[in-house]
Amino acid sequence: MLIRMSEAAQLDPEDRKIITLARSVRARNSVAEGAAVRDETGRTYVAGTVALDSLKLSALRTAVAMAVASGATSLEAAAVVTEAESASDEDRAAVRDLGGAGTPVLLAGLDGTLRATLPA
Repeated sequence: MLIRMSEAAQLDPEDRKIITLARSVRARNSVAEGAAVRDETGRTYVAGTVALDSLKLSALRTAVAMAVASGATSLEAAAVVTEAESASDEDRAAVRDLGGAGTPVLLAGLDGTLRATLPA
């Protein structure tokens, strides 16, 4: 289900937090995207785009990888701050692999405004 910006006013404080964290890492590291995921215990993992000659990862896939490497067994939510119109199929698949198909992916603009909520 796609949820549009008009429903952003009802955004859960924990979801707003991961959008803020994603926005912060993007700005701090001067990268194309910032992302954050929240695991089943409420821990958050934050990452920016990785753009090395030998390794290219989106911010969201990097955040999921950090969660897995830290022992997370599930995800409650994911957020990505990007100029893109949507989260890529590969990004949503990474969230789905760890969190399941119902895990929401919050898509926010560079200003942190929620633009859509996508299913993993």
